[in-house]
Formats: sequence, C-alpha cells, structure tokens
Amino acid sequence: MKIKYLLLAIAMIGLTSFSNESLDENYLKSSNIHSLKFQVSDGEKLIAKSDCIGCHNKDKKVVGPSYIDIANKYAANDKNINYLSGKIIKGGSGVWGSLPMGAHASLTKDDAKSMVKYILTLKK
Repeated sequence: MKIKYLLLAIAMIGLTSFSNESLDENYLKSSNIHSLKFQVSDGEKLIAKSDCIGCHNKDKKVVGPSYIDIANKYAANDKNINYLSGKIIKGGSGVWGSLPMGAHASLTKDDAKSMVKYILTLKK
C-alpha cells in the first residue's frame, strides 16, 4: 500500500513539473513576447479621436465606405495619399455614392495624411 502512494506521489510530481504554466513561461521567455508592445499608429489615434466613426467603420460600410474598402480601392502612393487627405479636409461626394462627406477643415494636412496612411495599411 505504501508503494502505491509512493508511486502516485512520484507520478504527481512528474506531471506537475510539465504543467502548461512552466511551458508557457519558458516559451514566452524564449520568444521575447514580453518585450513586444502593440503599436498604434498616429493615424489610428487621430481617427479614434475624430468624428470619422460616425460614418466609417474599419471593415463594414456604415454611411461611407469601410476603411478596408478604401484601402482596397487606392494604392498606397504619394498621389493617392495627397488626394485622399485633401478629400478628408475639403469633403466631397460622387466617388462612393451621392451622399457627401463633410469637410474636416480643422485637420492639418499632416494629420489627414497620417490618417490616410493608416487606412491604406488595411489593404487585404
């Protein structure tokens, strides 16, 4: 009877030494996940603080097109970045339907460009 308890104790010690917790810790240490931080772009921060969310969504059409639809339509080049940032600041209509997008004249050209650059990274 004592031998059964001894074997059971050894088995339990052996099993607990291979628990997921220790494996996960070793994995995290070896893969440097602790040092990784999620970076949020300036453009994404500006969009989050703006009124864009009232008409746009990252992946679904609301009033205006989704950011992913915009990214899929326009290549990420200087010409399109300047064009789209101008549309954000001045407003416009006709590209995505008849409903106009209001002007955002209080935005700087650099802020609008940051927003566009973020949107264009969402291309699928």
